[in-house]
Amino acid sequence: MKSNYILRLESNIKKAISDIVNFEVKNNIGLVTITDCEVTTDLEYLTVYYTVLSNKDRKKAKEGLDNSKGFIRSSLAKKVSMRKVPNITFKYDESYETGNRIDSLLEEIKKKEMPN
Repeated sequence: MKSNYILRLESNIKKAISDIVNFEVKNNIGLVTITDCEVTTDLEYLTVYYTVLSNKDRKKAKEGLDNSKGFIRSSLAKKVSMRKVPNITFKYDESYETGNRIDSLLEEIKKKEMPN
């Protein structure tokens, strides 16, 4: 179980990275939403989960985020007080797509079970 310090830190990091990506990064990465972040207890690594508005923007966003890692990391150090600034990894958050797929499958089942 994560400590309150880590949970609070993750919340602050999520907000800060969201602001950095949407307002400060100069790379054209499109509309990116930061959905979650996880930091290891030793504060060495940070995984940032994101989504994009459309699948065609997914590759552009990944490249833009990866190219901006250094800038994001240095901006994060200025915004969030931490003992050390973790190495950042960006991962696409597929939970929304999975949820939408489950919803559509449930709708199909409902339609098949409903009498005409």
